Amino acid sequence: MNDTPLRVMISCGEPSGDLYAGALTAEIRARAPAAQVFGFGGDEVARAGGELIDHFRGLSVTGLTEAIPFIPRFYRLLGRLKAAAAQRRPDVFVAVDAPDFNFFLLRALKALGVPVVYYISPQLWAWRGGRMRTMQRCVDHVLVIFPFEESIYQQAGVPVTFVGHPLVDLAKARVSRGDLLAELGLRPSAPTLAILPGSRANEVGRIAPTMAAALPLIRAQVPDLQCVLACAPHLPESAFDVFGVGEEAPARVRSRTDDVLAASDVVLTASGTATVQAALHARPMVVVYRLSPLTYLLGKPFVRVDTYAMANLVAGERIVPELIQDDFTPERTAAEVASLFTDKARHAMVEERLRLVRARLGEPGASGRAAEAVLRVARERRVSS
Repeated sequence: MNDTPLRVMISCGEPSGDLYAGALTAEIRARAPAAQVFGFGGDEVARAGGELIDHFRGLSVTGLTEAIPFIPRFYRLLGRLKAAAAQRRPDVFVAVDAPDFNFFLLRALKALGVPVVYYISPQLWAWRGGRMRTMQRCVDHVLVIFPFEESIYQQAGVPVTFVGHPLVDLAKARVSRGDLLAELGLRPSAPTLAILPGSRANEVGRIAPTMAAALPLIRAQVPDLQCVLACAPHLPESAFDVFGVGEEAPARVRSRTDDVLAASDVVLTASGTATVQAALHARPMVVVYRLSPLTYLLGKPFVRVDTYAMANLVAGERIVPELIQDDFTPERTAAEVASLFTDKARHAMVEERLRLVRARLGEPGASGRAAEAVLRVARERRVSS
């Protein structure tokens, strides 16, 4: 019998994936303290006890054309991870989101005979549905975090488990609204807007200027408005300079997105993981996004959904406004945000429906359930080898 420690290789390529992978690593090690977790990730994986072969710092990017300058580094990284897998022979490989990179890596791991678990599965229901063939050929088990995803994989014959959303546990404020706003020199009684412009440098560069241009227009309609800007911790301060400095500039907070959300009345956010966090806090939001014109043009024919915000997708209806690409203007952004402040009935209705979204995201303990599934696959491999 092989009594050496279980070896779990993991790969995630951006901040939200690192958050989930870090929680997964911690839960794996809680259940199998001797397990070796290693691979590609970020600070959260390392903090949980994972060994980083490489860090995704500087590699997190959105868009097709935007990724082109990073291709040489991606190939070098792929080579290092393949070499590590060949040398260390993991008992299981866990791909966490990031399909543009992980699809290359999981094929290599599968060729080595390593079982593959995909956690935070690719959004095949949204675009590039042809990737399901790769999932069918190369993935032994999929762990999905949204309830509507389970039937998609069942119909395709891919073993799947809905584990729930890890943010149900992770999206917790550490301080009260009053304490955070007092800390920032703001008034708890004043209308408060949380601003979340994204976590990648290129998306912040495209999104933040329009958000900043909308703020004076919102203030004209919402007296005494105060704003709190949630800054991604790995981005430089200069990435947010478009929001200005001085008395009317948003207060800046790093690494405390949930505190910012819990202290807000309305949220202006880039599409992505932050929309799920805002939904878990039941905060009415306006969701915006902009890709480069060429990326949007190339990608649009492959998009299979007519809504982008996860809160809307989980709800099955458009409960929060979305302003995407050309619809994302200062004027339209200001109108939607101001409406959520001034139309109390609308604010209450959105808040109520977001609570229903929260209920659909599963019970607490998603990361633990995912860890148990990963360890089960790893142990089954040990028994069969």
